[in-house]
Amino acid sequence: MTRAQKAESIEQLKQQFENHSFFYVADSSDLTVEQVNKFRGLCYDKGIKMQVVKNTLAIKALEQADQEKGYAAILEAFKGTSAVLFTSVSNAPAKVIKEFRKEHPKPILKAAYIDTAVFMGDDQLDALSSLKSKEELIGEVITLLQSPMANLLSALQSGGNTISGVLKALENRGGDES
Repeated sequence: MTRAQKAESIEQLKQQFENHSFFYVADSSDLTVEQVNKFRGLCYDKGIKMQVVKNTLAIKALEQADQEKGYAAILEAFKGTSAVLFTSVSNAPAKVIKEFRKEHPKPILKAAYIDTAVFMGDDQLDALSSLKSKEELIGEVITLLQSPMANLLSALQSGGNTISGVLKALENRGGDES
């Protein structure tokens, strides 16, 4: 790889890191080509971009990126074989890794970067997969906001039915007396 190609690769990786608030670093070594392709397909189906990277290039890209995002803490994860999973949904890669590992021992989670927070190690996989995505949180908030309104409407409807029933009973009673 020439110096110009390395510089171009570093710039592309830097853009990827800066454009994604969430990315995971995983070790997919020891997987066969067929298994890697299957894992890559699962990632693709969930909107995750998997990219195998050279550690030195990834480290240089992160060092050149905006330091306010706190990338320094994740640099130590780039040892050995590294695949970076870029996503727009914070918990999607963790769920895909867990699903894939039902049949295969790897990939192993090295680290995850979730909007300035860094999770190190494979033992964080359960915590990461249980994180709620932005869409799930919005759905919960909407459900919570709808609940009081639904209760109010239900109470008003049942009260209306009760009043209607009382009025009909009074009307029928009034008709019987005449």
